[in-house]
Amino acid sequence: MAERDIDQALVKRVQKGDKTAFELLVVKYHQKILRLISHLIRDSAEVEDVAQETFIKAYRALPQFRGDSAFYTWFYRIAINTTKNYLTMQGRRVLILNKEAPEQTETFSEADRLKDINTPESILITQQIAQTVNTAIAILPTELRMAITLREVEGLSYEEIAQIMACPIGTVRSRIFRARETIAAKLRPLLAMHGSERW
Repeated sequence: MAERDIDQALVKRVQKGDKTAFELLVVKYHQKILRLISHLIRDSAEVEDVAQETFIKAYRALPQFRGDSAFYTWFYRIAINTTKNYLTMQGRRVLILNKEAPEQTETFSEADRLKDINTPESILITQQIAQTVNTAIAILPTELRMAITLREVEGLSYEEIAQIMACPIGTVRSRIFRARETIAAKLRPLLAMHGSERW
């Protein structure tokens, strides 16, 4: 049975009043939602609060879920919107990847050359690259930050991101392209400074 079918079966049970089925969805998606939100908000207590609010909103909205899209796509959209609303209410524009995860930079082609080099200098450079990527992402406009996070961190397809962000796929491609261009522009001086011929 495909994941989408399993989710759909659980949703139907929830819609018939089965609270245990919703608990199963919570267990299945809790870590993924926490991970997604933690890429958008740094404070772990706030991440948990926003995740709980996301689950509450999803539970209340489930009776209207028709299954036109995959459940997780619909659910991610709720998580993103809840996070955006939270940040807006806080008067903040904070959207940074965790500093503890420099390996996430490996999804960007400029950093791919550093994967298998474990000298102290290369580890330091990798950390600098991670910090540069984090900083570049933090200053991106909100829509670009969300698109690049969903693509590079969550690994979602362009189609899934278009559904989550409720926009055409061409818009998603444009946002991701612009985000990558901005990040690459910030990385190039760092790589040049350390001598690209070494890599």
